Amino acid sequence: MSKQRILTGITTSGTPHLGNYVGAIRPAVEASKSSAAESFYFLADYHALIKCNDPDAVQRSTLEIAASWIALGLDTDNAVFYRQSDIPQIPELMWLLNCMAAKGLMNRAHAYKAAVQDNETAGEDADFGVTMGLFSYPVLMAADILMFNAHQIPVGRDQIQHVEMARDIAQRFNHHYGEHFALPQALVDDDVPLLQGLDGRKMSKSYGNTIPLFLTEKQLKKHINKIKTNLLEPGEPKDPDTSSV
Repeated sequence: MSKQRILTGITTSGTPHLGNYVGAIRPAVEASKSSAAESFYFLADYHALIKCNDPDAVQRSTLEIAASWIALGLDTDNAVFYRQSDIPQIPELMWLLNCMAAKGLMNRAHAYKAAVQDNETAGEDADFGVTMGLFSYPVLMAADILMFNAHQIPVGRDQIQHVEMARDIAQRFNHHYGEHFALPQALVDDDVPLLQGLDGRKMSKSYGNTIPLFLTEKQLKKHINKIKTNLLEPGEPKDPDTSSV
């Protein structure tokens, strides 16, 4: 029986942060030390272009995230570690999958729906500022997954939909052209809560609310002091499900 394949990546649009470590880097490092599965880890620099138009920033982030993954123990002798843009077959596959992906499926993507809702709330045209990069993001993610016939995709809860969409696209492709792609499954660690950022929202480079992994003691203290908290006194019991600290 062939080994299961595990694949995950980090978007190179900013400095690696605590959320990256908890959600992607730590489980990837642990999995890379096991011989029970084939592991694929990548630097998602094409995905970064959706939100970041500064090539120098993307390049800097790529180097920082690569260094972080290796510094934190990724076993590159037992895993495939690569940069997305170094594999030209990925955007080629994306085009083939684009020809199979239903527009209605893309309309249901959370990121696109959120952009439309924000525009409508602001009184703008529904698609104002929406690029094809944002709209077709799930197809690029499907190409990332299906290129290597990955079986399990470690993701946060907010990314489950994208894995399900990749599975839907793979099924449609297989129906038309034969069984070429494995059907991926989202792998979610229920013991890892959604890590909140400094402002109480999900920790994300896009929100600018992250705690970078490598800070001096003084910088780390400054970031921690910015964390949004409730009005309970220091000695009062805190709810671990709602407390950011």
